[in-house]
Amino acid sequence: MSGELSPIDKAKFVAAKRAAGFVENGMRVGLGTGSTAAWLVRCLGEMVRDDGLRIKGVPTSTRTAQLAREVGIEVISLDEARWLDLTIDGADEFDGDLNLIKGGGGALLQEKIVATASDRMIVIADIGKEVEALGAFPLPVEVIPFGWQTTQALIEETLISMDVLGRSASLRMNGETPFITDEGNHILDLHLNRIGNARQLAMVLNQMPGVVENGLFIDICDTVVIGYGDGRVELRDINEGTIEHDRLDFVETDNLFTDLAD
Repeated sequence: MSGELSPIDKAKFVAAKRAAGFVENGMRVGLGTGSTAAWLVRCLGEMVRDDGLRIKGVPTSTRTAQLAREVGIEVISLDEARWLDLTIDGADEFDGDLNLIKGGGGALLQEKIVATASDRMIVIADIGKEVEALGAFPLPVEVIPFGWQTTQALIEETLISMDVLGRSASLRMNGETPFITDEGNHILDLHLNRIGNARQLAMVLNQMPGVVENGLFIDICDTVVIGYGDGRVELRDINEGTIEHDRLDFVETDNLFTDLAD
């Protein structure tokens, strides 16, 4: 690995490491998508290899599935699992009520299906993801390719009556071509700046023809594990109303860091 981890990467790692402690033998675990979730998969892979942890993982994207297999986690489908003990995933934003914006990595549909099929959802994030009000991060909306421009126009028109500051939408691109989700759909990113009523917006968006799902996760997250660059970790449980603090030590020469570098 070249150089030390950045404070943000350290924060992501300690959050993932602490959340991995919730995983027990025999569990069926939803595995999230994104940079922070990748740290979690690596941590669980170490536990499988070094501690004999036995779990079955349900990934939320093809790239998470690939990583999980690479580190030795048994991968099964949600249909095989039917129901999960726990899902651990990252978030692009979270507020004080643990409502989330997700989908920056393009896997929001599978992420929401897996999260809602779990007894518990834990979000892992660095402290920079906490916001007073959702919306600074563009809200992803997955739409079918057929008539996507019409769907975009309908969304932008509907946003006029919503409690948001911005009302523009852009098609997510992958280089010169539209980004394609694992389900073969497009993603529209809504530039809203601030969302005043996330619950209402989520319901309205999902009623529109052409919209498959949106990236607002309302009343789904139970616990958030927040990492700091100095190794501190904060756990907030929305159901228990508790806040706990911890600190993790880490050694940057570990194989975990070497594998994830570059």
